[in-house]
Amino acid sequence: MTLPEETLLRADLANINNLPMRQPRVQRTHLSLFVRDPIQSGKWYADVLGMTQTARAEQWVFMSFGQKHHDIALIRAVSDAEIGTIGLQHYGLEIAGDLRELRRLYGMLIRRKVPIVKITDHKVGIGVYFNDPDGNRLEFFCETVTDDEEGKRVLNEYNAPSDPTQLEPIFD
Repeated sequence: MTLPEETLLRADLANINNLPMRQPRVQRTHLSLFVRDPIQSGKWYADVLGMTQTARAEQWVFMSFGQKHHDIALIRAVSDAEIGTIGLQHYGLEIAGDLRELRRLYGMLIRRKVPIVKITDHKVGIGVYFNDPDGNRLEFFCETVTDDEEGKRVLNEYNAPSDPTQLEPIFD
């Protein structure tokens, strides 16, 4: 199902001030997560995802994959915050590599006893979803359609699919 053109949210239609539009070219992102214990969560991110702590204070820890100052900020939540209720839907970590690399990461998660939430075929890539100890959902995503225009077409044609699929883990 494709939405009518007039109902789509687009930068060129969202300009209420009639100012020239300049779309940002985003290359990388970072994420801030509320967690119960930033230090313990930082240890989990180091152990499971191989991240490095780059900065730390009592109320927060910054973690990096090694390419920039921080990719994930772990911020202390209020003391009565419930697991998984702080507002994050998921954070997609697009991997460098192919499906073999995704299968290797899937195997690594299983080896580390990280429960897998689901494995999904989005028709433009495959995602392996899992939660951190605070219930924040993460996704290892392997893009299989690399042409951006083709990806947009596929997502529209198939209504942003999220079909369950299987993936054979690689343990190495």
